[in-house]
Amino acid sequence: MLTDPGRILTTHTGSLPRPAALTELYAARVAGEAVDEAAIDAAGKAATRHVVRRQIAAGIDIGNNGEQQREAFFLYVRRRMSGFGGSWNRRPMADVVRYPGFGAWAAEQEGVRRSVSNRGALPKAIGPVAYLDPALIKAECDEFRAALSEVDGGFAEPFMTAPSPGIIAAALLNAHYDTEDAYLHALGQALRVEYEAIHQAGLLLQIDAPDLALERHVSFQDRPLGDFIDFAERVVATINDALVNVPADRVRIHACWGNYEAPHDCDVDLHDILPTIGRAKVGGWVLPFANPRHAHEYRCLKDLPLDDGQVVVAGVIDPLTNFVEHSEVVADRLERVAQVVGDPTRVLAGTDCGFDTSAGRGRVAEDVVWAKLRAMADGARIASVRLGLRG
Repeated sequence: MLTDPGRILTTHTGSLPRPAALTELYAARVAGEAVDEAAIDAAGKAATRHVVRRQIAAGIDIGNNGEQQREAFFLYVRRRMSGFGGSWNRRPMADVVRYPGFGAWAAEQEGVRRSVSNRGALPKAIGPVAYLDPALIKAECDEFRAALSEVDGGFAEPFMTAPSPGIIAAALLNAHYDTEDAYLHALGQALRVEYEAIHQAGLLLQIDAPDLALERHVSFQDRPLGDFIDFAERVVATINDALVNVPADRVRIHACWGNYEAPHDCDVDLHDILPTIGRAKVGGWVLPFANPRHAHEYRCLKDLPLDDGQVVVAGVIDPLTNFVEHSEVVADRLERVAQVVGDPTRVLAGTDCGFDTSAGRGRVAEDVVWAKLRAMADGARIASVRLGLRG
């Protein structure tokens, strides 16, 4: 896991704003409308080059392809894996149910523009799940590498995301396997193809696992905490099995409570789930500490002992508001995290979550996204100096 003894490095969680035309193509395809696949391919490649250049200009050290060639951070697997079909609607989050006035407002806002839904008309597992062709993920990695080769400087380290088997198991209903464990195992083996391909391409792997927190107030909202912890433990075990050929120091894992603006007062506390998240055989944890519901939970990091080389990517930028964080605010957040971790070289600056996790559902204007990332880079430089690094 790349660190720098002289400064705090910057990264983000993965998804970046997609162009309106590309979003429209993705939304049309998901809706079953006729689309030109060549146009989607060309638009995705052009968008990848755009976000690579903008990340570098904003001061991002560890960047990615912005997930531009995917319609959503995990829903793209329906085109790369067998076994999915049919349709179902995911259960609403507990906090949205708790505040019907907010729910009505949110539904009205969602109708303003076209997007790829991460809750409605989702496919189900109706047959054996398996990865269709390793060439699919290889092509995405190759395209990212090609985009990097066309710019000067590049990233100190490039990364690419892939979903947790848990978020797929929760969101894409199991209508085939006898048990949830059997479904998780099949998903883990299918995702193993992507995990290993990303590593073999020389890219840092980030596993997106919002399920390790989010599902407490979705799938498990009416069940005891222990049932949710058991689910999370089984997901982490599945991830560890799928990483058998990927060195721990080439993987980081992102957990969160869902990338949506809402009360979030039904979220599980970080201290309840951190022991489980900490069992992942990875070199880094990407955790949200910028949003107003969980900003205080950086203190929990004292209960996450780090082995040699392990790091924490601290979320210091909120991807759900158009406020541009002041660089001094970013620096303060990083300093607090570093004090708990005990070693500032083990801390990286990041975002709480992605800016456009499902195409068209991002809430931050693109020009503001780049300003927020620049503010993060400025704040990381300030914190580096204050923490005794060279800066």
